[in-house]
Parts: sequence; structure tokens; C-alpha cells
Amino acid sequence: MRFIGFFCLWVLAAVVFGTAGSSVSAQDASSGNGPAFQKIIKGQMNAFARGDAVQAFSFASRDLQHRFQTPDFFMQMVRQGYQPVYRPRDVSFGALKPGPQGPVQEVYVIGPDGETWLALYSFEQQEDGTWKISGCYLTKSPGLSA
Repeated sequence: MRFIGFFCLWVLAAVVFGTAGSSVSAQDASSGNGPAFQKIIKGQMNAFARGDAVQAFSFASRDLQHRFQTPDFFMQMVRQGYQPVYRPRDVSFGALKPGPQGPVQEVYVIGPDGETWLALYSFEQQEDGTWKISGCYLTKSPGLSA
């Protein structure tokens, strides 16, 4: 099994586009509202598919935005190193589990080359009470099905 770790991704589209559709409150996380986290992940993957670096970057936690600094740099890093989440053939969601820094959503992905992956998306609560993606850990997993 091959492991690829990366810390990348998103901050609330509401900040950029003035909508609240991608925000997730503390109540959503504490009530086990996995679909709210799934909506954030899907939103970012849709932004990748459209080539919309600004929106994709908007889903990242504040810490990730500071690490990658610009939407273009962020998008380039994801495009070059993380094709399974950048251009997935198929995506399905597993369990939402507690993690050391916040909730972790399991995502089963078939990458553009047909390889299967488990992506663990971690979330971090922001100062305004919303949740943002704080990282993604990819594990190449033959035998998983999305």
C-alpha cells in the first residue's frame, strides 16, 4: 500500500461568492451531519473540474490558504500531485469519523487512471464557527470500489 500525504484544499465559497451554501456550522459537525461535509468536498471537486482555482482555494482552511498563498499555486500543486481528487472518475463517501483536530470524512475515489484510492478529508472549525477542509491524506488502495 502506498501512502501519499498532503495538506491542501479549501475555504468557504461564501467568502468569495457571498453564498452560505458551502459553510458547515459547529452544530452540523457535532450532530454527525456527514452530508454537509460531503457537500464541501463535492463543491471543491466541482471547482477543480471547471478549472476554477479561486473557488477551489476558497474551501481551504485559513492555515492551508496561508501555506499555499495563492489560488493558482494551490491549483498547480493539486493538478500535478493529486490527480485522484483533481480529476476523479468516480467518488463515493464512507464514514464520518472523529479525528484529532476535527471530523474526518472517508472518500473512496477512482482516479483518472482507474486506480482506487481512499482519501481522508480532515476538517477544522474556523473562528466564525464554520468548518473548512484542513487536509487530505491519500492511500492507494487496490480492491476498494468507489
